[in-house]
Amino acid sequence: MGEGQKGGLKLHFDGHLRLEFRGAKVTTDAGLLAVRELDGALGLTETAGEIIRDNRTGRNVQHELAGLLRQSVYARLAGYEDVNDQEALTRDPAMRAVVGRRALERNAASSQTVSRFETETLATEQNIEALSSINAVWVEKAIASTHTKRMILDMDSSESPVHGNREGSSYNGHFGSTCYHPLFVFNQFGDCEGAVLRPGNVHSADGWRSLLEPVVKGYKDSGRKLYFRGDAAFASPGVYEYLEENHILYAIRLPANQVLSREIEHLMTRPVGRPPKKPRVYYHDFSYRAASWDKPRRVIAKVEWHMGELFPRIGFIVTNMSAKAKNVVRFYNKRGNCERWIKEGKHALTWTRLSCTRFASSQVRLALFILAHNLGNFLRRLALPREVSHWSLSSIQLKLIKIGAKVVSYSRRTIFQMAEVAVPEALFAALLERIRCLAGAPT
Repeated sequence: MGEGQKGGLKLHFDGHLRLEFRGAKVTTDAGLLAVRELDGALGLTETAGEIIRDNRTGRNVQHELAGLLRQSVYARLAGYEDVNDQEALTRDPAMRAVVGRRALERNAASSQTVSRFETETLATEQNIEALSSINAVWVEKAIASTHTKRMILDMDSSESPVHGNREGSSYNGHFGSTCYHPLFVFNQFGDCEGAVLRPGNVHSADGWRSLLEPVVKGYKDSGRKLYFRGDAAFASPGVYEYLEENHILYAIRLPANQVLSREIEHLMTRPVGRPPKKPRVYYHDFSYRAASWDKPRRVIAKVEWHMGELFPRIGFIVTNMSAKAKNVVRFYNKRGNCERWIKEGKHALTWTRLSCTRFASSQVRLALFILAHNLGNFLRRLALPREVSHWSLSSIQLKLIKIGAKVVSYSRRTIFQMAEVAVPEALFAALLERIRCLAGAPT
């Protein structure tokens, strides 16, 4: 690379090329404009000022709460998981445009302002609850634009490793790390209905009721039938009784024991003949009552014989559904989508980066990551045209949000000249049209 000149930096391999660094006139995140369009159509971040309590007392308050929330959430959706990244984003044209007209005329909030917003304003007990309320409102608005007669709730826990002295972190023997142990509830569309950050050494189902109950109450008068799926961590009488009292159909993995094994002894003999390449699968359902249960419940056993394996694969599911055993197992197996969405949050958004000393601040970071995940998921399932509706959050980040654009400003308007690479103009236009239809749909 050659020396700097008035016309930019010169490249020796091709004298016709020049490099100019004009960060205020170029953006790499022009796709955030589509996210902001969806945000406005559904009326998401505009409610922040009504729900979040503003504890700022100074007279020189330059940034509104809704704009600060947008900046925190949008940055995470674009892949900027740390507050330190905000220093560059404060001058980014796309971020300035989505935060609000005032930021477009000047700058977005600085990293210090965003840090105070996240670690002071939002880190109060009242505002941590407010973030959960905001998420519930967001999901409610997205579901209002979704045609469905039933809601399937999947609950699962995950690991968020930490380094150094972090309040609330503990060693977890199952994960083999010092971590937090958050609990999540997703619906069948990939929206995170709720999440709670917990110490690393708690049981996988610890606090399940306090997380699930507000979600169930939110659907009480919706007219939609509720279903619940969970792994063996949620196989407890308290879970069954709560779900049955609220008329929720469920399928929950049941740990094996000697009594259950005796019920399927007739399926434990290896089938006669050469085993086929395709596994041989057998189902058996029966009534079972554990000593701690208040009544017998239906249990379904699945036995799979695989070629080359000496012993069969066995699984038990407790359920109050009346469907055929095979269909109940298929229904339960789809809870694997919940694990996939958690992995998306870990890899695309890096929501395991909860690097705050105070536990309350880490709670805020997780809540902001959940909002970013849901915003990206709303974009995927409500706005993306059919030909790209299969995109993962990582693909949305790399192909849609990370669109380069040159910014040209006039006295009355600002134009983003978008690069046509992964997303051509026709596809972007179709996306905006779907968003406009959402804005006009009744909620």
